[in-house]
This record gives sequence, C-alpha cells and structure tokens, in this order.
Amino acid sequence: MLLIACPWCGPRAELEFRCGGQGHLTRLTDAMEVSDAEFARYLYMRDNPKGWHYERWNHVNGCRRWFNAVRHTVTHEFHATYKPGEPKPDLPRS
Repeated sequence: MLLIACPWCGPRAELEFRCGGQGHLTRLTDAMEVSDAEFARYLYMRDNPKGWHYERWNHVNGCRRWFNAVRHTVTHEFHATYKPGEPKPDLPRS
C-alpha cells in the first residue's frame, strides 16, 4: 500500500485518495469561440508520459481538499505533493 502525503493531513493510505488527472491545465477562456476539434482536444487529450507527471489529487476520505502531486507513472512513486497555488516543483530526472 502506498502512503500519500496530503499537504494538510500528512501521510495517509492511498485508499483515501482519488486521482483527478493531469495537473496544471489551463481552462479555455473563449470556449464559444474555438472550433469543435479544439474544444474536443481541450476536453479529452491529456499527456500520458512514461515517467514523472504533474497530477491533481483529492483526499476524498479525509479533508476532501484538492492538491497537486508529482508522481512517476511507472513506479507510482510520489516525488512531491503541494497545495494549489504553490509553485510547481521541477520534475526529477529519471
């Protein structure tokens, strides 16, 4: 079982968390002005790297807050967790 460090609650079991997908995405400000293809790309296309990746997580069975994480997609190792609005850390070298 993995321990994930919630920035507010500290380390907790992975069963308390849910991944919310890729982190640091920018919402469209002009959704009505873009083409259907551009809007579909915004909605559905995400990075899927093999290695370190920025993600959003939710502590659903704890404080229920969202936070950001740097996680390795192969080993599931967490490099860092941090609160929204804090600067994102650099990705570690693989």
